[in-house]
Amino acid sequence: MITKKTLLLAALFLLVACPMFGQTPGTSGMGPGEVKFFGAMLGLGIAGGLCGIGQGKAVAGAAEAIARNPGAAAGIRFTFILGLVFIETLTIYGLAIVFLYLK
Repeated sequence: MITKKTLLLAALFLLVACPMFGQTPGTSGMGPGEVKFFGAMLGLGIAGGLCGIGQGKAVAGAAEAIARNPGAAAGIRFTFILGLVFIETLTIYGLAIVFLYLK
């Protein structure tokens, strides 16, 4: 397992380093607008991915709670939906920030 992780890290470092060696001397190859767009999209991707993980954990927790106590399903379902709304709001805020930076 350690060798798989090491191989994955080495491949990741090589993929990250390859564009660095392809640059022309003296310039970065990207304009200021492109760097801002790349940063905004990277941030939105991270926010979306982490929100997806959070939603998956919320669904798993709610399903387990309802399975343990079916009588409290209505209260658990309300809290679960409210939590999903808050989690999804984070992604929408991230999208709004991306639109703000792209202007």
